[in-house]
Amino acid sequence: MEKILIIGCKKSMDDVCIGCSRCLVAFNRREGVFEMYEDGEAQVMGLINCGDCPGAAIVTRLAQVKLWNAPLGERPTAIHLGPCLTDHCPHAEAIIKKIKAKAGIPVIEGTHPYLPADIFAP
Repeated sequence: MEKILIIGCKKSMDDVCIGCSRCLVAFNRREGVFEMYEDGEAQVMGLINCGDCPGAAIVTRLAQVKLWNAPLGERPTAIHLGPCLTDHCPHAEAIIKKIKAKAGIPVIEGTHPYLPADIFAP
C-alpha cells in the first residue's frame, strides 16, 4: 500500500489554506496528481509544512516523520508537494532540492487541481 506524505508551505498552510482541505479532498477523490493512485491502495499518512522560510527545517522535519512513525511501523512511500510550495513559494527551488536530495523515496510535485481562477466570481 502506498503511504503518502504531503508537504506544503508553512505560511500558506497556517494562514491561507484552511486545514489544507483541497489536498485532502483531491486525494480522497483521486483527482489532480492523485489520479495516479486511482487503481491501487493508498493512504495519506501525514501532512506537514516546510518548517517556515527559507525551508531550513525541512530535512529535520522529514527525519522526525521517520523517527516518530517508526514504532508504528509506518513510513511514507512517496511525498507529494502541494501547489502552495511548488507554485507560490519564493524558496521553492531550494526547498524542493533539499527534499529530493534527502527523502530517498519518490517526490512528486503536485496534489490538487483546485486553483481558483477568480476568487470573487459568482
